[in-house]
Amino acid sequence: MEKILIIFVLIIAVGFAAGFYQMTYQTTTTDMHDMQMPGMQTHGEMPSASKNEPSNIDHMNVAVNSPKAASVGDISRRTDDIPLPITRDYSKRVVFELRTKEVVAEIAPGITYEYWTYDGTVPGPFLRVREGDTVEIHLTHDAHSQTGKADGMDSMAFSLVPAVLAHGDEEMPIMDAHSMDGTGGTMSGDEHAIAGHAAHSIDLHAVIGPGGGGTITQSKTGETKVFQFIASRSGLYIYHCASPDIPTHIANGMYGMILVEPKEGLKKVDKEFYVMQGELYTEGSLNEPGLQHFSKEKVLAGRPEYVVFNGRVGALTGGNALRAKTGEKIRLFLGVGTFIPSNFHVIGGIFDALYPEGDIVSSPRRNIQTTIIPAGGSAMAELTFGVPGKYLLVDHNLPNALYRGALGELIVSGLENPERFSPINP
Repeated sequence: MEKILIIFVLIIAVGFAAGFYQMTYQTTTTDMHDMQMPGMQTHGEMPSASKNEPSNIDHMNVAVNSPKAASVGDISRRTDDIPLPITRDYSKRVVFELRTKEVVAEIAPGITYEYWTYDGTVPGPFLRVREGDTVEIHLTHDAHSQTGKADGMDSMAFSLVPAVLAHGDEEMPIMDAHSMDGTGGTMSGDEHAIAGHAAHSIDLHAVIGPGGGGTITQSKTGETKVFQFIASRSGLYIYHCASPDIPTHIANGMYGMILVEPKEGLKKVDKEFYVMQGELYTEGSLNEPGLQHFSKEKVLAGRPEYVVFNGRVGALTGGNALRAKTGEKIRLFLGVGTFIPSNFHVIGGIFDALYPEGDIVSSPRRNIQTTIIPAGGSAMAELTFGVPGKYLLVDHNLPNALYRGALGELIVSGLENPERFSPINP
């Protein structure tokens, strides 16, 4: 009887030990997996139970440089995507319908980024009105498919703005990452809000009114906000998002330009082009492949990884280069949407006329080689070319052009003009 009891106890003990071992092993491997995944930098093949098993790495947001397919083919707005010059001699109501869109696109081949945009491009649409027009803006906040980091959303939004923005005689609460429903209420569990997408808006520098329109266009997902203003001052103006955190929204691509033509119109030219410079502040270093996330630390340090024209590296080169013919008068609408001024220069060209800081009615400056365009500012430049060839548009802070992307091409076709330009000792 004692032997039977001993055997029975041994069987129970062995079974208990086996179960304990299995539970401990599973818990330990699971904990190790959970600890390792959030910050893992992958090099080569991701380990899995079997080499034939598909990895679930894309669903885990495991690293800054996890691959992410682009959702749009090209983020850059074409330089010739400009409304025709205004020929009417009377004022009218002009209505613009804009949609805010968050899209994933390439900064450069193999490097993707989630841009926040107006109408899906950087810069946003070029708006053109006449002095005295009543301008009606319809801003719709499109639904968004979250692509940001689930474990680091607080890096997507940070405070550099006051606690309130003036709105007439009242004060409008500023929405932050934890209070973004427009009323100060909490949107718990809403990753879209936590990432800073909960509100978008538009502040047009052409507006004379509180917030430039930014305070009255704060729109939540799915909402459309409408306002109007009279374009009372002619000039070339920037517009941008003014939803907290404002630097985050602007740095992610939410900017564009509006031209208010003088009542007498602008002088006729042969070609017009739309070029905006901006920076991209990515967590990954310059040219690091894969999906890159926004870095608030680099914004605060004033240290962008990319400085580009029209949203991406190479946006104004190759098939997207500006094109003109010898003898044609070219007009450039130039702007800086983000935070670092541009030292804009055309290599091999001299500006016939330059209208700095968006002033298009004063007498122009003549024979200018390089112009400084301030952050949130603009310039209108006109030039002609008597010699065919490739001319480079650059930020003459040349590291920005040669290393970080602020370089474009202007291809001029026509007959050679050896009297004006030719080698003596080729």
